[in-house]
This record gives sequence, C-alpha cells and structure tokens, in this order.
Amino acid sequence: MRASRLMSILLLLQTRGRMTAQELADRLEVSVRTIYRDVESLHAAGIPLYGDAGTNGGYQLLDGYRTRLTGLTTDEAESLFLAGLPGPAAELGLGAVVTAARLKLMAALPVELRDRAGRVRERFHLDAPAWYRERDPLPFLPAVADAVWRDRVLDVRYKSWKGEVTRRLEPYGLVVKAGRWYLVARCGESVRTYRVWQILDLAVLDEEFARPEGFDLAAHWQEYLTEFESRLRRGEAVVRLTPRGLARLRDLMTPGVAGAAERTAVPLPDGRSEVTLPIESVEHALGEFLRLGGDAEVRSPPELRRRMVETLEELTARYRED
Repeated sequence: MRASRLMSILLLLQTRGRMTAQELADRLEVSVRTIYRDVESLHAAGIPLYGDAGTNGGYQLLDGYRTRLTGLTTDEAESLFLAGLPGPAAELGLGAVVTAARLKLMAALPVELRDRAGRVRERFHLDAPAWYRERDPLPFLPAVADAVWRDRVLDVRYKSWKGEVTRRLEPYGLVVKAGRWYLVARCGESVRTYRVWQILDLAVLDEEFARPEGFDLAAHWQEYLTEFESRLRRGEAVVRLTPRGLARLRDLMTPGVAGAAERTAVPLPDGRSEVTLPIESVEHALGEFLRLGGDAEVRSPPELRRRMVETLEELTARYRED
C-alpha cells in the first residue's frame, strides 16, 4: 500500500506540477503528516523533489525529471476496460479513436493481463443513458467540445424556460449525466450549467478566454448538484408509505428524496411508515405521489392532501362514466 502511494505522489507531481501537502493528502485520502513522511522517503531514495514554504508553496519535481514507474497492475489494466463509455465517446466523434486506443492497449499488455482485461469486457458493459428515453439530438456537441478544448468563446442561441435567448459563453467543461450532456460555462459574472441538447445555434469565435486557474470540473459539478437539490426542494410533505411504496422511492424519485425517507421513517402499527419528504411545489409533488398509487397517503401539507383528493375523485368519476 505504501509503495503504491509513493508512486502515486510521483505521478501526481509529474502530471500536475506543484501541489501542496494538503492537496496530496486530500487526493490520496491520508493525513498531511503521512505525506510529510512519504516525501522524506522519496528524498532518501534520491528523487529530485523539493518543497517551497509560503502561500504559493508546495512540492514539485525538478524540471525535466520523469519517472518510468508506470507499469500497470492487474486491477488497473482491468479497470481501463470499464472506464470507457462508447456512447458518449461516439457522440463526441471519438468512437473510432476509443476503439483504436483499446486495441493498442490490448496489444501492448502482457498475455496474462490481456486475458484478464478481455474477461472484464466479456462480463461487464456500462450503459449510461436512462431507461425509456431516446438519445437527445446533439448536432452542436462536437463544436462545443472543440471550443472547450481550445478555450474559445461561444455565441449561442439557446432554448430556456423563458424562451429563446442569446448568450456569450466561456465554456469550461462538458459533463455527461444519465446519458445527457451538460455544458458548464461562464456567462457574465457567474458560472452556469446549460443543456447541450437545448442549443439551437452557435458560433465558435476566434476570441480566446482565460480559464480560471485551478478550476475543478468534477468538484464544481458536485457542488452544483447539491445546490440544485436544496434549491429545488423548498417545502416538506408528510406521507405514509407501505413497505412497497418505501422501496419504490429509489426508482421513482431522486436520491435526496429517497434518502430523506430512510432518515425520517417512523413505523406505524398498520405496517406502514410515516416519512417527511422534501417537495418542490404542490403541483410537482401531486404528480410524483400519484405515481405511487395506493402505496402512498399524503397527510400534509393540507393543500397537497386536498389536491390529491380532488384528483382522485375526478379520476374515479371519469372511469365510472359509461
């Protein structure tokens, strides 16, 4: 484990340049004190690694030093054949490139690793898109990806909830979630998220923008998801669920709602559980809870319970008509 961590420190510094002890500790999930000990060990082994103190300090390899300790372990070789998502790669125009890279990797691996990597491909397949949904039309995705790669400003015509709008964007990165592509870009003074399939037209400009130093796309996306969930769910509903209804929440609602149900569930004498769930609005919650049918009984807020009763009475009357 320690030898693997020492090699990871070398490869991180080789690929990312200067990093602080705290950054290394966070990345490798160890304490800062452990990083200090590891750096001393690398020094003792003759690795040209030096550190600077101060606000802009950190550890760095001597310019020009490259480690050759890049041999793949068995687990690493296997994981590479799980990492590629052929659908998104094809949408970016990289399907053939990914296929060629895999073939070259297979040819370069020792026989024993090649066999194990082949077994992974035979036994596991990653399919990112959600169920029951056709792929979004993405005519502008390659152009957006090119602008992201080359740090070029975009002029876009975009379909928002307000209607068609025009925006000048500095594209920082692309994210694919549940088979859908999102563009993270600066517009004016704020960094926002745009649905690539809602871009109606665009022009890639010759103007180059300065990417923020240290911008972490993955960290930004996680913060965005957390903020989006908290902003979306502003109200609460008390609901009584059967065991089946409680289990179905994982499939029908977001992880935040399902997690709230698990945290707040109070068993009732009739076998059901009473839970407190975050909701976006009465109208939105009405549609969500109707999907649970008889497995859910809304207790509050009163407005939501009243709307549930009215809707069910309307449906009952409609189905009783000859």
